[in-house]
Amino acid sequence: MRETRTMPVPDGLDGMRVDAGLSRLLGLSRTAVAALTETGSVQLDGVTAGKSDRLAAGAWLEVVFPEPKRELTIEAEPVEGMRILYADDDIVAVDKPVGVAAHTGVGWTGPTVVGGLAAAGYRISTSGAHERQGIVHRLDVGTSGVMVVAQSEHAYTQLKRAFKYRTVDKRYHALVQGHPDPSSGTIDAPIGRARGNDWKFAVTADGRPSVTHYDTIEAFQAASLLDIHLETGRTHQIRVHFSAIRHPCCGDLTYGADPRLAERLGLERQWLHARSLGFQHPADGRYLEITSEYPADLEHALNVLRHA
Repeated sequence: MRETRTMPVPDGLDGMRVDAGLSRLLGLSRTAVAALTETGSVQLDGVTAGKSDRLAAGAWLEVVFPEPKRELTIEAEPVEGMRILYADDDIVAVDKPVGVAAHTGVGWTGPTVVGGLAAAGYRISTSGAHERQGIVHRLDVGTSGVMVVAQSEHAYTQLKRAFKYRTVDKRYHALVQGHPDPSSGTIDAPIGRARGNDWKFAVTADGRPSVTHYDTIEAFQAASLLDIHLETGRTHQIRVHFSAIRHPCCGDLTYGADPRLAERLGLERQWLHARSLGFQHPADGRYLEITSEYPADLEHALNVLRHA
């Protein structure tokens, strides 16, 4: 059954565009509001409103919501080593192992976070593209650590907005070759596609603005363990930025890491771990910080350096 909500337009929304004003009033994304207007589901004083029409204080607003979508049927596939770090009716946070994608995609037939959650009995928000339902952010297949997935429609909308406006505190730990100078600093360099390579990225003059903050946690003879805070979230951002300053992530042969050091440390992938996520809970606003411990391969590499 379709839900209908009626109300007068509040004074504070007077003069605003329909998509912007209803996004604020109803807690929906502007894209979701635009979709409602396209189907004629928004009326002002009995007249169908478009997304760019203006709201008038006191006008009678009527919004008809679509039928609730049925939960997505996803091929359930248990994911070895994936642990649940936190779960409630709105969100579930997982400890994603290396070798697992966030969702299915072109050319990927391996395990996914979405499939693993379905196998564990979790329902997934039906928002988003079909193959990435509930996914509000992603980690590379070769990166381990904490990921949060939306279970409710409201959580999906709120978390997507939080990631878009950078109110989520994303912390990574990375083991990079050598010793960055200064030991704490910021890398502000645009990132775009590498020339002649569709799946590799680089610092480019016409790339998208990208900002990475870092602090040194521990320094070893051959490498440094860093705490990294991302201000932006570009694909391969940490790997590209530290490669650009000649301190690639240990084990990251794609971006210039020393294969001999990688072999000595027992690394078959980049030493990069999504350590924690901090954000306001989409349902009640309380602050959550969810942390992931290092997996065995990354812990082993540190032990090798500490006992060198």
